Amino acid sequence: MDFNDTSQEAEFRAEVAEWLQQNVPTREELSGLGEIQQSKLWQKRKFDAGWACLRWPKEYGGRGATAIQSVIWNQEESKHPVPTGIFQIGQGMAAPTMMSWASEEQKRFHLPPLASGEHIWCQLFSEPSAGSDLAGIRTRAERDGNDWIINGQKIWTSGAHYSDYGILVVRTDPTVPKHKGLTYFFLDMKSPGVEIKPIKQISGGANFNEVFFTDVRVPDEQRLGAVGQGWQVSLTTLMNERAAIGGGGGGVGFDRVFRLAQKLALDDRPAIENGQVRSALANWYCQESGLKYTGYRSLTALSRGETPGPENSIGKYVGASKSQDMASFAIDLLEMAGILEDRATATGAGIYTGTYMNAPGIRIAGGSDEIMLNILAERVLGLPQDIRVDKGVPFNEVPSGSSN
Repeated sequence: MDFNDTSQEAEFRAEVAEWLQQNVPTREELSGLGEIQQSKLWQKRKFDAGWACLRWPKEYGGRGATAIQSVIWNQEESKHPVPTGIFQIGQGMAAPTMMSWASEEQKRFHLPPLASGEHIWCQLFSEPSAGSDLAGIRTRAERDGNDWIINGQKIWTSGAHYSDYGILVVRTDPTVPKHKGLTYFFLDMKSPGVEIKPIKQISGGANFNEVFFTDVRVPDEQRLGAVGQGWQVSLTTLMNERAAIGGGGGGVGFDRVFRLAQKLALDDRPAIENGQVRSALANWYCQESGLKYTGYRSLTALSRGETPGPENSIGKYVGASKSQDMASFAIDLLEMAGILEDRATATGAGIYTGTYMNAPGIRIAGGSDEIMLNILAERVLGLPQDIRVDKGVPFNEVPSGSSN
């Protein structure tokens, strides 16, 4: 396979690079703005120029571009320090789910404001009592006429405190096996009865949240899929989530650590000349290259209009741990300077420490490392499934320490 640009792709790349060079916000433009305002400014600028959510149909706010064009855009955009993270869940997870399961009216109403950056979405899946077992959730929804009344709690919800909408999976029938009693909704995060409590993290940030639901009313029109079909809808979200998280843990990549090893001295010689340093770098280079080319499998699926498959679990599992390991390695190379955060004096301005502290959350989000290994074992390697003692058992008969 030839991974070089075709003449058409090279022309498109040049067009993207030129537009980015002329339109990336300057420091002066972003000065005084918070992360959310900066992100919205950049997203709206892309949207107005027809560069937002490239692969989405035009009627939903996109460009109708090909998968390859979207990849080229992402590659070129990543060369610039632009804020994009707050839209990852909405554009990378909620939107693909909406496109697969929502009505045409819902898609035309909700997707353009998501593409333009007007609305931010979050994902309400994890629960305290379920851990990494999404099918074990206990937040319940009961039918009341044309509405559903929701009670329960979600946890580790990224960005809930600034989100406008959320995608939500709940239990609507506890009398059937756990995978069959789930239903999927989306809701306005400002709905009465929704309470959000940020969780302080070891990194000093508070991006994760607890979300409590007390008699929250959600119209039945905001259901995605049939009643009891929530697990199938959730799989659409999860496959896209692992693709969105997939090749990396954010913050630290191979090139940054490689340059650091070139600049730093170790035993009065450049660190890059040390055998152990070179061995570690070679291992991460191989991992990063493997992730890149494995990612082309997902690209092939997307270009055919298919849902990304279990290969995204490879990127999720390897990428998150790789980023954490590289950050730890960089901190060790920098010694005491590795923990400094002052941009005027610190090499990397604390990015290594920040990445290291954030990595445990990345290794849990979208399915923990252990869940990823199970998926790879069962769906890629074809190994036997783990023994599941609750398989086929009605959910309300599964032993639990919860009083719910």
